[in-house]
Amino acid sequence: MSRTLVKICGITSSADAQAACEAGADALGLVFYGPSSRCVTPQQARNIVAAVPPFVAIVALFVDETAVTIQRTLECVSVDCIQFHGAETPAFCSQFQRPYLKALRMRPGVDIGVLAGGYSSARGLLLDSWQPGVPGGTGQPFDWADIPADLPRPLVLAGGLDEHNVAAAIAAVSPAAVDVSGGVESAPGIKDAGKMKRFVAAVRS
Repeated sequence: MSRTLVKICGITSSADAQAACEAGADALGLVFYGPSSRCVTPQQARNIVAAVPPFVAIVALFVDETAVTIQRTLECVSVDCIQFHGAETPAFCSQFQRPYLKALRMRPGVDIGVLAGGYSSARGLLLDSWQPGVPGGTGQPFDWADIPADLPRPLVLAGGLDEHNVAAAIAAVSPAAVDVSGGVESAPGIKDAGKMKRFVAAVRS
């Protein structure tokens, strides 16, 4: 069985980036969404990226941002992958010459299998919990049994994961990767080195 990759999202400082890498993260997420407590500016992001060792991927997260703003951010920050967390269309997501992840929220009454089918160009599909008015980072898990068995792209599992439930999640759905933010924090936007180490250890177990 292939190794489950770990993305730690919502990195806001160079120190947290270094701690996440030391814990064993495969990818770090930088949030460019103003209302989020984990939002960073392009200059802050540049400083964070400078502290990241080779072979750790940088993922830039946007929520219904304009193409112009996204392009300007990409020109300023070295980014390996883009994560779209809003209502972006497949055509919109595909225009930036970067691999992308499309986040889909597990909203009751929405056929995720049908919705996912439109994003065949995505590198992966990130499934997250749904909460009215919140595009992500809810800290709440969803019922993993609701995940379609025939997703067209690799699954990145998010939504309320922490050191206590991530092993069970991996056993249940065998995702290509897991994505954590609040589950490894001491406060919104502040990562906890111990929690990150224990989370990665639980994934590797």
